[in-house]
Amino acid sequence: MDGILNALILLSNFVIVPGMAYGSQLAIGALGVTLVFGILRFSNFAHGDTMAFGTMITVLVTWALQAWGVSIKPLPTALLALPFGILGTVVLLLLTDRWVYRFYRRQKVAPVVFLIASVGVMFVMNGLVRFIIGPDDQRFADGDRFMMKAREFKRMTGLSEGIAFKTSQGLTVLTAVIVVAALFWFLNRTRAGKSMRAYSDNEDLALLSGINPERVVLITWTITAALATIAGVLYGLDKSFKPFTYFQLLLPIFASAIVGGLGNPLGAIAGGFIIAFSEVTVTYAYKKFLYYTLPTDWAPEGLTQLLSTDYKFAVSFVILVLVLLLRPTGIFGGKAT
Repeated sequence: MDGILNALILLSNFVIVPGMAYGSQLAIGALGVTLVFGILRFSNFAHGDTMAFGTMITVLVTWALQAWGVSIKPLPTALLALPFGILGTVVLLLLTDRWVYRFYRRQKVAPVVFLIASVGVMFVMNGLVRFIIGPDDQRFADGDRFMMKAREFKRMTGLSEGIAFKTSQGLTVLTAVIVVAALFWFLNRTRAGKSMRAYSDNEDLALLSGINPERVVLITWTITAALATIAGVLYGLDKSFKPFTYFQLLLPIFASAIVGGLGNPLGAIAGGFIIAFSEVTVTYAYKKFLYYTLPTDWAPEGLTQLLSTDYKFAVSFVILVLVLLLRPTGIFGGKAT
């Protein structure tokens, strides 16, 4: 019996809890992508670097607060800096829309033109972030690192394995629940949210109904900035902040949005967890898990790992390709990709 319990604890430590945290981060990021696609009707390839920019602002403000001795222990100081990161990202996206996307929107160009423009914006944002904060890993997390330590759990239970639950993981899951609930309440209960949904469903009819398109665009970019910054900061607290990593995150984020159904918020959430658990499950080394669950003679000598963690983004790519081939509208039937 102890062997089964130890095996379950191993899965909790290295698959279930990390999958929940990573899935929450991808879900919040994918919500930003699907919001832009559903309302502004183009795939925003600059979303990953938007996350990097918002996180960078949060990191810089966090460092300043730490230098001044300001903290909210046991929670990370970055929570105090997060509103500044969101505000800075809102300004960046609104300026980007005014200087880049508004011109193409008034010309009523094809969505592919917006996509190409967003690629250019992506490289500009990427260079800006690297120029300001540098290309290396940056640590900004403080406060208590763990909500539950493995050593304490083993002492309480007498088991060989212990559950280690990081504060950043708990914050990520809790924040994801709050953000998703707030977003769905806004879209379904407020006048502005209903205007955004009407504009998404039928732009011409929405305009005839008196909906101001520029106001819809402003609200969309504001929410997208908030989602991108929150997702980026949570990822940075859980791992670390490195600009290029956020560029790489674009693939699993888009995969999450497309798997669930691009343009469908519920699909973005489901897709985030599907991609996260797929990556974590495939790249986990099951040697110790099998040691607890199989007879001693059957225990494998190797790591029993399907894929190295170096190839975890390949999992997202394979799932993305399969979905595009078999069901382009995604699980929840989003807009055609």
